[in-house]
This record gives sequence, C-alpha cells and structure tokens, in this order.
Amino acid sequence: MPENPHSAHRKCGAPDVPESVIVVSRPPRNASLDTKKKINRRTTREYSQRFRHAAQMIFMALNVYLGTQFYLWVRYLEHGGHGIQVSRPPGIEGWLPIVGLMNTAYFVATGRVPAIHPAAMFLFMAFVLISLLFKRAFCSWLCPIGTVSEWLWRAGTRLFGRTFRLAPWIDIPLRGTKYLVLGFFVFSVGALSAAGIRAFMHTPFGLVADVKLLDFFREAGLPVIETLAALVVLSMVVQNFWCRYLCPYGALMGIVSLLSPLKVRRDAQRCIDCGKCARACPSGLAVDRLPQVRSPECIACMRCVASCPVERGLQFAAAPRNAVDPALRWRGRVAGPATTAAAITIVFVGMVLVAQATGHWQTHVLQRIEVELVRHADAWTH
Repeated sequence: MPENPHSAHRKCGAPDVPESVIVVSRPPRNASLDTKKKINRRTTREYSQRFRHAAQMIFMALNVYLGTQFYLWVRYLEHGGHGIQVSRPPGIEGWLPIVGLMNTAYFVATGRVPAIHPAAMFLFMAFVLISLLFKRAFCSWLCPIGTVSEWLWRAGTRLFGRTFRLAPWIDIPLRGTKYLVLGFFVFSVGALSAAGIRAFMHTPFGLVADVKLLDFFREAGLPVIETLAALVVLSMVVQNFWCRYLCPYGALMGIVSLLSPLKVRRDAQRCIDCGKCARACPSGLAVDRLPQVRSPECIACMRCVASCPVERGLQFAAAPRNAVDPALRWRGRVAGPATTAAAITIVFVGMVLVAQATGHWQTHVLQRIEVELVRHADAWTH
C-alpha cells in the first residue's frame, strides 16, 4: 500500500499540517514577473490621441466640404446649368478607390497618367504610400469611414457600458472576408488590359462614376438602408466592425503595411506586464506579448502607446539600436505623434501638389457634355 505523502513530512520532524491548508506552489504565469523591475513611470505628456483626433477632424471637415461642393455641382448640371454654379472638386475622387486602382494599373502598364479621374490615382497612391511608411495610419488618422466607426464604438461604450470582442473561431474567419473582397477587385482589374481600362473610363458610366456613387446613396432603397442600419448597430457593439471585417481598402492597406519600417514596439526590459496596451487595442492584438506588432490588423492608432504607463515602454518606431541605455536604443527611431502627423500631411499634400503642377488633377470634359452625362446618369450602366 503506498505511503501517505504527508507521513514523510511528519517523519522528518515537521509539524502536522492539515490538508485543508496545504498550499501547492506553482510556477508564475509570466516568467518576467519573477524578477522585480524598476518602474520608470512616464514623465512626459502623451499627445498621440490629440494629434490623431485633430487629423481626423480636419480630414472629415475636408470631406464634408468636398461632398457639399460636389453635390451642388451635380445639382447645377441636373438643372441644365441653372442655380448655384460651382466647379467640380477633383478631390471627391478619393471616394473612388476602385477607379484609383484601375488608373494605377493603367499608369504602371503604360507610363501615362489617365485623362479620366486622374485625381483618383494620385490619391490612391498617396494613401498606399502612407500605409507603406506608417502602417495603416490612413485608416485611423484620415479615413472618414474609420473616423465614423470610431465614433460609433465610443458611443456604444457610453450607451452599453462596453463593447464586445468576437470569439476567435468567428473573429478570424470574418477578418478574412475583407481579403476575399479585395481579391475579387484585384482579379477583376488585373483581367483588364490597359486598353480595356482606358476604354472603360471613356464610357459614359466611367465618366460619371462619381455621380453614380452619389446616386447610390441618394436613391437608396430599403435593402440599402437596412444594411447601413445593421452596420451602424454592429459598429456600436464591436469596435471598428466595418474596418475589421469588411473593408477591402483596409485589407489592401494592411497588406502594404507589412513592409512598413515603423511598428509598435515593446521594450521588454522596461515593460511591467500590466496588459493595458492589449486592452486599449481596438484590433484586439496581444500587444503586451509581442516584441513588435507585425499584424496587418494594426491601424497605427497609437492607443496602446498612449495607455502605457512606462517611459519608453511602448513606442511607434523603427527597429531599435543594440544598446543597454534605453535613450540610446530609441534615439532617432521613434515616430512621435507630431512627426507622424507632419509626415502624413506632407505625403498627402505633396501628392496633390504634384498632380496639380503636372496638370493631372482635373478631368477635362466640355460642360455641355457634362450636363448631358449627369442629367442622364441613371441611364448609364457598365
């Protein structure tokens, strides 16, 4: 019969210990907790969210201005050139990402800037370049839909007390949906020759693609309204639902962002394993367990960086130097909020200025043709 393990304890002269109070020691969940670290609490103020929210508001205001001007232009042409006369704002073509993709493919194939909707190409290239340099900063700093999505989940947090994260078994497959949609568009554009793209852009439908998009929302039927309402509700209870699961533009930016030299990086020597960064991440990434966040789901919002209580514990930066002193490790490597905001502005404004300086910003169509195209926009199909 096996000996009672507690009898050996008594044979060694140790006092009897009741089974109910015996404590079995277990290894720590995180080995780093075994060693006490000096907590270098943040002493400098953190401005990333102020800069990001300011950029969101400026870009939202710009889009409202462009949208209003575009609507007035359409109404002016619909009334046969009567009413408030305004010019067509080329910047509205930023809302035509598929046209931007097609025109970029045409430019790559021929080396020539397309004559129809050239601004769509330049804006598309600007947003891709921003993602190449600063991860998916376009999604969280500039994109109006991304901004509205953030407003909705913040409203949901106030209304319901929290937002919800889907279980991995449904979250991961759903995340793949946006890549499938992107794949469909890339395949469709890739199947067209340069001549085919040019021919499509010069059709009536191609010429008024922006007007057709406006009409889609102006003439939205019940199914469209119900779908938009469902997306609003889902965005209130699940953070960035559209951006996370359905947006093909975000999927493209995510793939491009894999090449970005800048990433959210955790200094393991300073990290105190508080987990605040992971809880703050709207994409649900395990920031607290990674030396650097490579995921294409990272939208470079820097909310994790803002939540970190440790000086230089978490940073949006290039790869650090191999140095013991943290100041030396990160010197010249960190893209702070002011630097990021300034660089995004330079890329965006710079691309627009290049397009304007080279005469490739406006789509040049005679007004009488514009009037005819816009007044009969509902008749044009592709």
